[in-house]
Amino acid sequence: MKRLETCVRPAPLTRGISRRGFAARTVLGAAAFMAQSAWAVEPFNRGGKSRLRLSLAAYSFRDFFPGDQARMDMIRFIDFCADHGCAGTELTSYYFPKALSDDYLARVHRHAHLRGIAVSGTAIGNDFCHPPGPKRDDELAQTREWIRRASILGAPHIRVFAGVLHGNTQEEAQKLTIEALEQCAETAAKYGVFLGVENHGGIVRKTDALLEIVKAVKSPWVGINLDTGNLYSDDPYRELEQCAPYAVNVQFKGVIHPAGRKEEPADYARTFKILRDANYQGYVALEYELPEDPWTAVPMMLDKMKPFMD
Repeated sequence: MKRLETCVRPAPLTRGISRRGFAARTVLGAAAFMAQSAWAVEPFNRGGKSRLRLSLAAYSFRDFFPGDQARMDMIRFIDFCADHGCAGTELTSYYFPKALSDDYLARVHRHAHLRGIAVSGTAIGNDFCHPPGPKRDDELAQTREWIRRASILGAPHIRVFAGVLHGNTQEEAQKLTIEALEQCAETAAKYGVFLGVENHGGIVRKTDALLEIVKAVKSPWVGINLDTGNLYSDDPYRELEQCAPYAVNVQFKGVIHPAGRKEEPADYARTFKILRDANYQGYVALEYELPEDPWTAVPMMLDKMKPFMD
């Protein structure tokens, strides 16, 4: 039997295109490929002025979604966001029905549109640091499935995690995360959905590690999901400045955690100035985690954020 490569012959260069035209297109194609491959090394290049849009993460009401007597579901949450002046609604994946259908996702998308707000994104609880094997395959499959689901919701962004060590080294785990992001980014590009890696602890507890990962990923569909409350150095605002140019979504906590000090209230003016100085344009979703009742505290925090929005 002949080897495969001996059976496939390239079409003549003169068929439908001149040699000069072929050479020109080859050069342009190579340049485009190289540009895309190198893209993530640099911050996002955004035209125009910074524009901030207010959103709210469903995670803020995490204690009210589960159970038969739940006070909250996705439709009610969308109504809450609309009634409290949000431009977007972030629909955390954990709180969708376990038997989730495309029809339900479409219904949620329809309801948001009729209430005049956008689905600003969703969020999943993945771990890309597992070594090759069934568990890692499951994590990749879950991420790809939620990219597809996000497209039905009309969500332009998915918050993803890097993960934690599983008997491997930091270097090995970072490499695994980069590979997973590049693989999932192929699906993300197909559906037009950004993947934002959150500064969520684990292997990206240190900002330098997060930036190393994002800069190494060869895809224009991957950036940072910037959580303003998950910065743990002695100067969280400096870390915020480092990450903001790579942000594709921002989650605002209202508090900061400086190293060696107790939790402190966030400086709203300073935080949003940093985002604007980086020319960030997009959603800032309140992700409420404080102990006070969210039914009363969340509207107050949203009102405090509104003067900093466009």
